[in-house]
Amino acid sequence: MRAVVVGAGIGGLAATLSLRRAGWEVVLVEQTPRFAEVGAGIQLAPNATRVLRRLDVLDAVAAQASHPSHVSFRTWSDGSEICRYTTGREAEEEFGGPYLLLHRADLHQALAAAVPPESVRLDTTVVDITQDDDCAHVTTATDERLRADLVVAADGIRSAARQWLFGKDEAVFSGTAAYRALLPSAEVADLGLPPLGVWLGPDRHFVHYWVRRGELLNIVGVFATKAAAQESWTARAEPGEQLREFAGWDSRVLSVLERAGQVLRYGIYTRAPLARWNVGRVTLLGDSAHAMTPFQAQGAAQAILDAAALGDAVTGTTSAEVPCALDRYVGRRLPTATSTQAGSTQAGRDFHLPDGPEAEARNARMVAHAAENRFMPQAAAWRRDGPDDGPRR
Repeated sequence: MRAVVVGAGIGGLAATLSLRRAGWEVVLVEQTPRFAEVGAGIQLAPNATRVLRRLDVLDAVAAQASHPSHVSFRTWSDGSEICRYTTGREAEEEFGGPYLLLHRADLHQALAAAVPPESVRLDTTVVDITQDDDCAHVTTATDERLRADLVVAADGIRSAARQWLFGKDEAVFSGTAAYRALLPSAEVADLGLPPLGVWLGPDRHFVHYWVRRGELLNIVGVFATKAAAQESWTARAEPGEQLREFAGWDSRVLSVLERAGQVLRYGIYTRAPLARWNVGRVTLLGDSAHAMTPFQAQGAAQAILDAAALGDAVTGTTSAEVPCALDRYVGRRLPTATSTQAGSTQAGRDFHLPDGPEAEARNARMVAHAAENRFMPQAAAWRRDGPDDGPRR
């Protein structure tokens, strides 16, 4: 049984490992000529780290990560704490996996290192995917045809495969953009920042956390904007732009933004939910299927969960059974991913409420939940999502 996975991002690498674990031969096709250190911070909740344990990469990932004891939600203007939720040892015991903060490149490298080099085809652009009753074919820009029993399109938010399967369908601007930067920990050591902080304000929120074992502070400043912003991991903000956008915020936020060296600015885009992800022997996975806003830190986690469910669905199948196996995969994952998309969008609205009764009611709900339950409201999904491999209570 042979699979071709298109796209060597987080989802494509995880899918490759999951399919290999299921006994499949896998060819991973990636258009870039080499793996590069792109992106910045990423959060992985226990639903995703349980999958990484199953794929035998959790130890390598955790060794490069930070392990926050809690997340602190704060008020934009004076930094007063609204509430805090546990993300440390108690959460790991409750949900069967650690909550990790890390650089995206470290996660990518750990996944890539687990894939045999002979399974990876870099500098290879896919120009078409076709199929018949017996097999599928992936055609490259050099006119090579790769035969497969299964094709997994993990080619990202601008997925060409999604258009080949379901017609023209553009990514949708979310009405928000973000500033990103990484700062050496020594440059902000005097500010007394919590391990994972989320500051809420009108039309904006600010997130910071430690990555690379605490060596770097990852910062993300999200703001509402009507002008569609460029979707890019490398586009630079104008000097001082981030300070003007967050003028009037707590002095600690402004200090971090002022000390940031190179600040990147990118637009946040999503994909409209689909009624299905698969056609015959071909399926979408990750952002190509369900790109979402990052406001519940579940984008990468959902791609990793897709990979686990896909591996489960195709274990022990014959070539003729692949289409039905993909129906099982999509049936298991699509409702959860779609719900997570909606929840993340709603979280952004809640984070950006104007000062006044609505924000006060939100804060009161958060305080009440923290008093009743040590964990974040979305933690209920960590328990039901993903494999049942972890020791959970």
